[in-house]
Amino acid sequence: MHKLIAIGDVHADFGLLWDALRAASCVDAQGRPTAPVRSGLYQVILMGDLVHPKSAEGYARLVGADTFDPRDPEHLLQAAREQVRELERLRAYQEAAPHAVHIVLGNHDDAVLNPKFVLGTSGGLRHVEFDPGRGGVMLPPHLHAWMSGFVRELRIGDVQFAHVSPLPAHLHYDDLFYADHSSKHWFRETPEYVQMAGLRFGVYGHTQPGGGILFHHDLQGELSFAMIDALQEREYLEVMYDSAEAGQLRSVCAVPF
Repeated sequence: MHKLIAIGDVHADFGLLWDALRAASCVDAQGRPTAPVRSGLYQVILMGDLVHPKSAEGYARLVGADTFDPRDPEHLLQAAREQVRELERLRAYQEAAPHAVHIVLGNHDDAVLNPKFVLGTSGGLRHVEFDPGRGGVMLPPHLHAWMSGFVRELRIGDVQFAHVSPLPAHLHYDDLFYADHSSKHWFRETPEYVQMAGLRFGVYGHTQPGGGILFHHDLQGELSFAMIDALQEREYLEVMYDSAEAGQLRSVCAVPF
């Protein structure tokens, strides 16, 4: 029996991430993995988008200012520095238990590694703090190498963890991905994709459904997938998984913290 702890998109809200890990008994007072994580009994899965606050207010909180000006080079530098500091801390955490701490590559993480696309918020704020061509700075090489090793999906038996959806086209963040609006709507319009992929259960982030973690049941009433971009709503997903049993999934629940 294993406990899978899946945490939705971080978007530089690392305080909430560490709060969730503490609530799940996955991190100790020194910021290291706890014994259940080190032993592999607990498996931690982060669903990606570690970087880029979701709003101007989020950037202001990150840099400790009343307001954030994306045109101010000092503000961009401070936003990058704060994220680098927390990424260093998270890297150390994962490297202490690489067999049990998994990080899925989100499209915002990919945009930092390959600054071809300029991503932004619905309010018009652009994420350019790691884009030297637009006033930002380079991600340090060792962090670039670490993030380049993030998985695009994680499969544990017939359970899938991916940033966007079960579609192979949504595993790569290229021109077609950003031109295809289904990445934000598939879970409402075509939820049968999970069953068509031959999965028992899927866990996805990328889109905030609102109201916390969203569970979907198929036409037979079976739990099919969960949309868990709900860290800012203080929820993470807990899955009890038994590979020795035919059913494998023993329980799935949203956990408030």
